[in-house]
Amino acid sequence: MLMASWNINGLRAVCRNGFIDWLEDCDYDLVFLQETKASPEQVPKELEQLSWGSALQSSTVKKGYSGVAVFWRDEEPDEIYLGLGIERFDVEGRAIGVRYGDLVVYGCYFPNGGRGPERVAYKLAFYEAMLARMNELRAQGREVVVCGDFNIAHHPIDLSRPRESASTSGFLPRERAMLDRFVAQGWVDTFRLKHEDEAERYSWWDYRTRGRERNVGWRIDYFFADRALADRIVVADILQDEYGSDHCPVILELAD
Repeated sequence: MLMASWNINGLRAVCRNGFIDWLEDCDYDLVFLQETKASPEQVPKELEQLSWGSALQSSTVKKGYSGVAVFWRDEEPDEIYLGLGIERFDVEGRAIGVRYGDLVVYGCYFPNGGRGPERVAYKLAFYEAMLARMNELRAQGREVVVCGDFNIAHHPIDLSRPRESASTSGFLPRERAMLDRFVAQGWVDTFRLKHEDEAERYSWWDYRTRGRERNVGWRIDYFFADRALADRIVVADILQDEYGSDHCPVILELAD
């Protein structure tokens, strides 16, 4: 199973920037998207004509905001999960998942806490809910993977300017401590498993400061997997040469 996750910063915009050709030419079995910013009637017709199957969860509280999607190449999932079953999160369109046998993969757009303390609290509550869901599925005997835009750089190696960002949402101590909890409870950052000390590997760059040109960025897009799957992880990487958004895709390959 080869999977990709990408915050595309607008489904309609990325389709104008070559996403349809990228999807048609790629080798992935599953592609998860975040920040689609599109309701079902706004999905470009060209996407609907592709051979891929898909599911979409949109924000119902604000148009052109948030939203997640999943595309599958061949076999339709045994089950599709639209949200977490928690209204305060699901109305913003933040989680979508699929199940193939025992394997469950969720794609999430974790909230951004940059608009103040209330949004940081909302963000951390979403983390709590997602972690509870992951642990629940694992307890049921599922093989669990969660990907997406986590909106947190975990360690200083994961962003260009950690000292200057210490009081910025996305690198706050209490946010980073939440990812510590993920790890402590048996969830593996798959990129760091394969690239332990590799620096200057980022997945998001600020458009306004032209950060990508200078590789001044943050690694905030992840695949986390149950530690029990660690021996099956073949590839976990960041595709920094893929353009079309202020984020780039991240990928994971699991052996059978």
